[in-house]
Amino acid sequence: MRFLQLGALAIGVAVGFASFQPALAANLVLITADEAKLPPPKGAVAVNSRGVTRGPKIELVSKAAAIKSPANIQLKFQTYGGSKVDLDAVQATYLRTPNVDLTSRIKPFVKENGIELQSVELPPGDHMLRIDIKDSDGRAATTSFLLKVEQ
Repeated sequence: MRFLQLGALAIGVAVGFASFQPALAANLVLITADEAKLPPPKGAVAVNSRGVTRGPKIELVSKAAAIKSPANIQLKFQTYGGSKVDLDAVQATYLRTPNVDLTSRIKPFVKENGIELQSVELPPGDHMLRIDIKDSDGRAATTSFLLKVEQ
């Protein structure tokens, strides 16, 4: 009987540790084929960029000219003056008409130092994404980037 109790305890501990492992983006469909068929935005894409600021920075680490699906996408966040990224304020938008909110899809992969998506599915074509973040002092940053996905 004691052996069964110890076995159940060991299984419970193993399941508990497994739940703390970082989430993987394997098979995450970042953009669906239907969303890719939406028309692109008309005119210029608005970018919130000002002069010198102590606000956070967003950098696209994976800067390949063209990628193939499934793809790895990594963004790096940098903050200044001891502030931290407000994880609840991170937003991701697929710039189409109408725009598609991708925030709920990427939220499990957002960390204080950036976003790391591994093996995400994207349809072929050009996809303009915008990432918005804020730091703990309320300073905002926005970046837009184009993902060119080959067949």
